[in-house]
Amino acid sequence: MQNNHKFHALINGELVSGTQQMPVINPSNEEILTYCPQATPEDVERAIGAARKAWPAWRDAPMEQRRQTLHAIADCIEENAEELQRWITLEQGKPLAGAAVETSQAPAILRYFAEMDLSPRTLQDDERQRAELHRRPLGVVAAIVPWNFPLVMACYKLGPALIAGNTCLIKPSPTTPLATLRLGELIADLVPPGVVNILPDGGDVGPLLTGHTGINKVSFTGSTATGRAVMRSAADSLQRLTLELGGNDAAIVLDDVDVDAVAPQLFALAFVNSGQVCMSIKRLYIQSDIYDRMCDALAELARDAKLGEGLDPETQYGPVQNRKQFEAVQKLLEQAPQHGRVIAGGNTYGPGYFVEPTLIRDIEEGNPLVDEEIFGPVRSLLRFDDIDEAIARANNSPYGLGGSVWTQDLTLGKQIACRLESGSAWVNQHFAMAPHIPFGGHKQSGIGVEFAEAGLHEYTAIQSVVIAK
Repeated sequence: MQNNHKFHALINGELVSGTQQMPVINPSNEEILTYCPQATPEDVERAIGAARKAWPAWRDAPMEQRRQTLHAIADCIEENAEELQRWITLEQGKPLAGAAVETSQAPAILRYFAEMDLSPRTLQDDERQRAELHRRPLGVVAAIVPWNFPLVMACYKLGPALIAGNTCLIKPSPTTPLATLRLGELIADLVPPGVVNILPDGGDVGPLLTGHTGINKVSFTGSTATGRAVMRSAADSLQRLTLELGGNDAAIVLDDVDVDAVAPQLFALAFVNSGQVCMSIKRLYIQSDIYDRMCDALAELARDAKLGEGLDPETQYGPVQNRKQFEAVQKLLEQAPQHGRVIAGGNTYGPGYFVEPTLIRDIEEGNPLVDEEIFGPVRSLLRFDDIDEAIARANNSPYGLGGSVWTQDLTLGKQIACRLESGSAWVNQHFAMAPHIPFGGHKQSGIGVEFAEAGLHEYTAIQSVVIAK
């Protein structure tokens, strides 16, 4: 496969080359990888119109047709996994192994939603009346996808949207459009025209979707700041919203753990995807008796980590995805010596947006390195003595996406996990997601949930059907 592939948007079943082109940068070398279409306001209106026109037929289509369509998309991803993985790696920067996770999870998620049931539920059936609860599709869904997991996140919005009977417009991130556009090219003949539309974004498409009267729901994954803007924009039209936003996940590590066994797990879950995961470990609260040993073990792992270009099979960690994020991480690194002691990493280099896995110990709350979400490979190691103190400090955050507890005492671990103010709480693991387990955020980490039956219901409206006898 060559980098000169000509990409197209998918609008109303047609592959559209567009009137404008935009560059896509390879974050491993800062060079232009290729060009792709840049959607215009006219393209947006055309796509929304197509989705609205296609909706009644898709809404009324037999459930089996929707199931078969999702399975066909899943088959297509599996059949073209190698090509899609390469595009993900080239545009996002992650190693091929990480891209392979996306191409394996995406079809699994689509197949999970394909088999879900939305049959009416009987609420009452007696001599007086029959009352049923129906789940009805909303209409046109705008799926706004971030740059850290471009393919799998597009699919975990697409799956519930389509099986519920909605049509969909997918907007990939401006910096990672290629794998999603390629998916659109591959599935153009598998879905009825207008049911799935994919619009590449130069940075101005999102505001055209949020608040548009032709869009019935927005499913947005991204930063809390942008989530607030989406919510404000949706107010006038009262669009339904699912917002999966930022996180500053804490891991509480008790002193009964085996440091040598647990340290590699903590390190992997803190630095997965070069730290660019909303639900990765970002703050490690380590009990005093093992604090020094755990810091040393984690620092050794950081120093041994292999950074590089994602196509290199030896690479463990790729670059930060884009220049804006790279510069934000650089700015925070400059502050690190003022607040703690850097025991591994701390450096950046190029070409490419490379940041060494960085660990900062002897640091406390009250500075951006701890209090803010760092979307990059920089993590803080905090000491605690008392468990209640650790829980209070972990909860003292505007975020509430995930959190974890690490201990050999599973009963105690569960008790602590249940006290964390987060949408997901894990014991002896972190970032443990699956299609059958809902995930969403508390506080400023989001509204609504993705995955599972609860996530599917976010793409529907309740209709009560009551029949007098």
